[in-house]
Amino acid sequence: METKRDILQNKIYLYLTEFFAGMGVMAVELGASRLLAPYFSSSQIVWTIIIGTIMVSMALGNIFGGRSADKDPDPEKLYRRLLIAAVWIAAIPVCGKYLIILISGALVLTINTNFLIIAAFLSCMIIFVFPLFLLGTVTPSLAKYTVGSLDDSGKVVGQLGAANTIGSIIGTFVPTFVTIPAVGTAVTFLIFSGVILIISLIFFLLRKSNIKLCVICSVLFILCALFGNSDSFAFWEDDLKYEGESIYNYLQVAEDDRSVRLSTNVLFGVQSVMMKTDELTGMYYDYALAAPVMAGVPEDGVTDVLILGMGTGTYAAQCDKYYDNIRVTGVEIDDKITDLSYKYFNAGPDIPVYTYDGRAFLKAVQDKYDVIMVDAYQDISIPFQMSSVEFFNEVYDHLEENGVLVINMNMHSDMKGNINEYLSDTVASVFPSVAFVDVPGCTNRELFAVKSADVDSVDSVGNVSSVGSGDILARFDAGMDNITVNDELNQLMLNIRSVVNVYKGGNFILTDDKAPVELLGMREIDMMISEELGYYKNVYKKEGVEGIMKRLI
Repeated sequence: METKRDILQNKIYLYLTEFFAGMGVMAVELGASRLLAPYFSSSQIVWTIIIGTIMVSMALGNIFGGRSADKDPDPEKLYRRLLIAAVWIAAIPVCGKYLIILISGALVLTINTNFLIIAAFLSCMIIFVFPLFLLGTVTPSLAKYTVGSLDDSGKVVGQLGAANTIGSIIGTFVPTFVTIPAVGTAVTFLIFSGVILIISLIFFLLRKSNIKLCVICSVLFILCALFGNSDSFAFWEDDLKYEGESIYNYLQVAEDDRSVRLSTNVLFGVQSVMMKTDELTGMYYDYALAAPVMAGVPEDGVTDVLILGMGTGTYAAQCDKYYDNIRVTGVEIDDKITDLSYKYFNAGPDIPVYTYDGRAFLKAVQDKYDVIMVDAYQDISIPFQMSSVEFFNEVYDHLEENGVLVINMNMHSDMKGNINEYLSDTVASVFPSVAFVDVPGCTNRELFAVKSADVDSVDSVGNVSSVGSGDILARFDAGMDNITVNDELNQLMLNIRSVVNVYKGGNFILTDDKAPVELLGMREIDMMISEELGYYKNVYKKEGVEGIMKRLI
């Protein structure tokens, strides 16, 4: 019996257990955000669900661990729980993505509202609660085994808390800046679960007990490492050119005969595209080409374009292809996307791309531009700091007098108080004239805003004067008259002119202090999901799962 107590007398080992448990909790939390992001986004709402779920798990684990240690102070129970937690965490890369798809598939057939919230919450509950509950039992259990007397109880508990906190700090920084960018989310889960497994195995091997359980858990861990050692989230795709992760995003590059495409989210569309054929993209980038026309692209001289949210450079390539004397500056917060642009999208070194947050870049430079393109909104993931009236005032100040702002917005709908109405009202509160066009065949809307609504008028003797039209459409018409474009672009401009609408601002204003963009976006996605899946819901009600499978296969 005395041999079994030797390792517990080593306080360093107990502090190491506390340290690695804290490290594991934070690593799982960050891994959870990356596992969920391709399916539910990485918005503040999803982060709130993750953090809330984990805190509840830890609280319940603290309660159970303390009661269990008082009732039966057997340390083997604690380390058995750590073995199970380690294997569970290692199994997340193997099973997690399939569970998410299964949960989501079941919910879209049964609920009409708050799909993302409910699906993300249930996914967190099923995948992450149990192992984090087990890790939550560590601190109260170790306090029971470590405190020798009441005289030093405060000191010992404080040291345990410090060990846990230091472990949590390392578990926060290492996944974000080292393991996830270097080896991916799946291997990150395996690394930190492996550390917890080793600390538990050491305990049982030194005590020469539970050897059978140790062998079983080790074998299961090895199997998880073999089958879960993959960074593939889109397991239904087998022909991707690239799939990987950066600090900010999950990334996919796909290619077919017509184009190369970048997606930063499995479920929601294309973020960048390069056409292999000599044609327009058929996407929102084409419609954003109206912005240089509204700015009055000169036949002589240079038109400066700033793109906040450069991606792999689709809009930059379009501007360069269809206009002469365009000088583009790109800002892209994710340098991995910039790297992909050189490798797969034929981006050239002649366009400077700065790795910066869009708003921070504007604060750092004094330059002014003829066109500023904001392409930083991705479905529900809208940076609030780039949606507020303060941000658009910054944009206004960085435009030339005849400059034009163009914003790519998603999820356009007719519902009162939708996210695009908030964004449009906010822009209209800063710019004198605003217009929009809905891109056919998708949910994108291009919003245009001019810094000055004045257009140049030429009288009978050739004198040029500025006439305040107060109408962005007049700026568009004047720009069309003053430039020479090819037939393809000219026809596109005529099509845009026929469907563009002047926007009258309202009172839905977003500010730095109050910009609930995630909640507004969530409401739009709920409506989109309901509309898109209405057909399958009706099939499910009439024919059940068999009917859906018949139509999908």
